[in-house]
Amino acid sequence: MKANKNSKRISKKAGLPPGSLIHVGERKTDKPRITVMDYDEQRFQEKEIAAVDECLAFKGDATVTWINVDGLHEIDIVSKLGGCFEVHPLIQEDILNTNQRPRFQDCDAYLFVVLRMLSYDSANQRVESEQVSVICGEGFVLSFQERIGDVFDIIRERVRRAGGRIRKCGSDYLLYCLLDSVVDNYFNILENFGERIETLEEELLSAPSGDLLKRVHSLKRDLITLRRSVWPLRELVNALDKTDSKLIARTTHPYLRDLYDHTIQVIETVETFRDIAAGLQDIYLSSISNRMNAVMKVLTIIATIFIPLTFIAGVYGMNFDNMPELHWRYGYVGAWGAMICAAAVMLVYFKKKKWL
Repeated sequence: MKANKNSKRISKKAGLPPGSLIHVGERKTDKPRITVMDYDEQRFQEKEIAAVDECLAFKGDATVTWINVDGLHEIDIVSKLGGCFEVHPLIQEDILNTNQRPRFQDCDAYLFVVLRMLSYDSANQRVESEQVSVICGEGFVLSFQERIGDVFDIIRERVRRAGGRIRKCGSDYLLYCLLDSVVDNYFNILENFGERIETLEEELLSAPSGDLLKRVHSLKRDLITLRRSVWPLRELVNALDKTDSKLIARTTHPYLRDLYDHTIQVIETVETFRDIAAGLQDIYLSSISNRMNAVMKVLTIIATIFIPLTFIAGVYGMNFDNMPELHWRYGYVGAWGAMICAAAVMLVYFKKKKWL
């Protein structure tokens, strides 16, 4: 259903000139929210603004200004903010298209980064994905999110506290901090995946069921979502580290290389979990097969035991006159004794062969 909605929104752009601003994606908040954090080593100011025009007061000063927009369905906000900071219309178009692949683009006057921010819904055991677009220029950072609520609260707390590195550095270090916060959250997501995998393994081995198979498929879909978000991020961070843009200070590159290492670690963990998830389906099939084999084994043993008993009952069930046992006083008891002895001998034999 969501794919059809997105397809309809994308189709609205067909035939329009490049740079046409149309929101592509799902509306995830009722009303957009714009927050501003303006700071340097000595000063700090934080406020929520009602109109984009108020951002003009923060443009061009010596401080670092971080403007965050939650909610992208009101196109005028992106358009006015982009005009205020001279953002190209094509970049504004990419911000409003929430189906973008994570990427990095050097636009000379500013750097443009698109990445996926993930959150884990523990109640429904699924991963929710959200696009985050970040523009880093000289003395300012613009971030655009689809909804209210993110993983940047720890960054905000660091900005509020005086004396930290983030208050002494420029906008490039703030960009690194935002990227690092998103990648660190991937590790939290992976911890939840690890717990899900351990739980599924135990349940599959003890009591496999069709519901567990559905949960395995859900796990594999979430891992695909995580992989699509992380793999391009490796190229993004590497390109950001290799760029010769003057907006990235020399002292920031070691942090970007450390972020690249974290990204590689996340990718390797995701690939490991994907292999394990693929093995979970094999475990399910093996468990079902083992249970079926156990049932068939019991039924086969029962059938094998009753074969000689059926034979004896069949022989003495024939209605011939010249059968001496029919008129024997102990014939009935003897037939039962023969059947019980045959069953007992077979059970002892099966036990000796460890088939029971």
